[in-house]
Amino acid sequence: MGVWRFFVSLILAGSVWPQFATGQIAIYPLRDVRAGQHAIGKTVFSGSKIEEFQVEILGVLENVGPRQSIILARLSGGPLAQTGVMQGMSGSPVYIDGRLVGAVALAFNFSKEPIAGIRPIEEMLAVGDAPGKQLATQPAQVRAASNVDSFASRLIDIATPVSFSGFTAGTLEQFTPQLKKLGLEPRQGVSSGGKLPPKLGAPASLRPGDMIAVELLSGDLSIGAEGTVTAVDGKAIYAFGHQFMSVGNTELPFARAEVLTLLPNLSSSFKISSPLEWMGSITQDRSTSIYGELGRKANTIPLEITVKDGRRAPLSYHMQMIQDRVLSPYLVQTAVYSAMDATERTLGLASYSLRGGVEFVEGVPPLKLDNTYAGDFNVPLQASAGVASPLASILGAGFDALKIKSITLEIEASERKRLLQVDQVTASPKQVHPGDSVELSVTFTGENGLETQKSVHYRVPVGAPAGTLSFTVSDGSVTNALDQQMAPSVPKSPTQLVSFLNNLRPNTNAYVRVWRTDPAFEVQGQDLPNPPPSVGLILAKTQAAQGAWFPRGSKVDELQIETGDVVVTGSKTAQVEVKE
Repeated sequence: MGVWRFFVSLILAGSVWPQFATGQIAIYPLRDVRAGQHAIGKTVFSGSKIEEFQVEILGVLENVGPRQSIILARLSGGPLAQTGVMQGMSGSPVYIDGRLVGAVALAFNFSKEPIAGIRPIEEMLAVGDAPGKQLATQPAQVRAASNVDSFASRLIDIATPVSFSGFTAGTLEQFTPQLKKLGLEPRQGVSSGGKLPPKLGAPASLRPGDMIAVELLSGDLSIGAEGTVTAVDGKAIYAFGHQFMSVGNTELPFARAEVLTLLPNLSSSFKISSPLEWMGSITQDRSTSIYGELGRKANTIPLEITVKDGRRAPLSYHMQMIQDRVLSPYLVQTAVYSAMDATERTLGLASYSLRGGVEFVEGVPPLKLDNTYAGDFNVPLQASAGVASPLASILGAGFDALKIKSITLEIEASERKRLLQVDQVTASPKQVHPGDSVELSVTFTGENGLETQKSVHYRVPVGAPAGTLSFTVSDGSVTNALDQQMAPSVPKSPTQLVSFLNNLRPNTNAYVRVWRTDPAFEVQGQDLPNPPPSVGLILAKTQAAQGAWFPRGSKVDELQIETGDVVVTGSKTAQVEVKE
């Protein structure tokens, strides 16, 4: 889905890493690791009890990524003979002679034995010591005897199980492919989710080997990613042994979790867990580890969605969502999609009206959300993307002032397809003089071929030059796209960005763009039609060099055709000839 790729493209590199002393952690250095050594691993197989498993060191794979090495090992003990290396074991600490050597982090898909890749602890601790040296994850490659790589012969990051609670099955079907591309494994109904006590748990209660859940969304709908704590050093924790979503600087609340049961699986076994109490915040998500601070309360966004469908009392969802420029728009999209999907109108005729707003922490006007969507198939995807896209623009703009305070949405669902197609446009008369009036007659086609006609008049300005005058009747999306070509490429302030988004046209009207074939130029974000030849020559050279000139007609005026609470789609053009 293009929207999710767009969100991922907004990830910004670079950060300032927090510093914590690591003197409390006894480390077994990678240079001393040898094949045949025996080690002990720790993880939770049931409840909150940390249990040991056996580790046989098979060797060290060097340079599997940029200055990265992996310790190859065979695991045994407990249920591992039946489950193999499980999702949720990521971060399980491994010790040689009582000293921490690394964390279980990688595995082979479809392996008959529990062979794992162990991330050296030095690389994980570098998250706190070496800012700017963390590079994108490069999966370790192990070449098969046939000298041909295959999916099963690659040593890859253990997929992070992500539990969805309260979501519809259709939501997971829609968004699972994108999540899997990022190394996440969505699960529905395998976590109790729900609301956790607001009070933070005691930092001293979290130990290496404990299970944690990174809660992206909590409340009536919840999304949590599970893994294991590798090391605790004062208030600092290191976990997973690999990236979560590689978003760099972040602020993700995490909770201590308990394991309800294990589920052996032919493809990849996994732990089924449930969050217990808040513990702190993950502040870094890097290629070799996630890193957080105990006792730190994350800054989350209240998200409220109310759904009215005319069949029952309004249904409200109350949630707390992370504030992240990449993940937050995606989380809003999944929550809105699920709320719509729960109305059982995903397939077939449907219309959805969305109204609400986004409040900001500082003195920035609120973002207004007010639009209607209609169609025959998967309208919730269009509507949820319509909410997520402006959020992605705002959070990706890089303005510190655009910190979200709250998001409130009201959705009204209907089984009627309130949709009109722009079918025909006629202009009369065909030849006019400056000062004359042009009558535009627009025919819209609705459900069952029912036609609706609307008329609008336009007076040709006195002094208008001779030539062709075009009238394009379009829906809001087409008209907005034309305006976006003329918008400043980089917003100068948060207020300017929010104002631009608030002025985007809704889907529920038709818009008449009056334009000429003369080239248009952009000056300080404004359209400059038909400049004098000498000025046009200078602007053409300057703006073409800057990539700011577009071969489009110059806009003369714009009219609006009211259609009521009905979605308009399509575009048609009529022309008249202006005579001197």
